[in-house]
This record gives sequence, structure tokens and C-alpha cells, in this order.
Amino acid sequence: MENNKLPNANVVLVLGILSVITCICYGIFGIIFGIIALVLAQKDMKLDRSNDVVYTNYQTVNIGRVLAIIGIILGVLFILMIIWVISIVGMDALQDEELMRERLQEYFQS
Repeated sequence: MENNKLPNANVVLVLGILSVITCICYGIFGIIFGIIALVLAQKDMKLDRSNDVVYTNYQTVNIGRVLAIIGIILGVLFILMIIWVISIVGMDALQDEELMRERLQEYFQS
């Protein structure tokens, strides 16, 4: 019995981990890494289903895929949070800490 491995399993895992880690970098890097990981995972999963060969690292692809999905979700939530904060305080308050503090106090007190 040969030790067959899926070609992109380790790459999918690394990109999935990077997707979760970088989702706080304005969300965009987590989304990019997550989408790339999902595309590669889909190719490996299709390869696994199409052949009668048993691959030994299918679990690695599956873990990387789950991490990529989590990274995409967290990245989207982070982008939505940034949009929400900008809509509350405004673009002009992002440069002025005192103005931001005042607008946040007004928002949360009302």
C-alpha cells in the first residue's frame, strides 16, 4: 500500500491558519487567504472523490477548509464592525481622538 497524499493539503492548512490569524488586519487578508484555501481544498476534495486511491492526509484538508471558513466569517464580521464604527463616529472623528470619544459617549448614552 502506497502512502498517497493530496497535493495541496499542507498549503490549505497553512492558508486556513493564516486566514484566522490575519482576519483582524482590516478583514481583507483573512478573506483573501480563506478564499484561496477554499479553492485549493475544493480541488483536493474533488481529487479524493474521483479516485479509488485512499489518501492519508484528507483530514488535513478538512481542517484547513474549516479554518478558512472561520477566517472568512471573522474577516467579514471585522469589516462590518469597521463600517459600523465609521457610521457611528464619522470619518472626521477617526483623526481626532477627543471627537471620537464624545461621539461614542453620545451614542452609548442615548
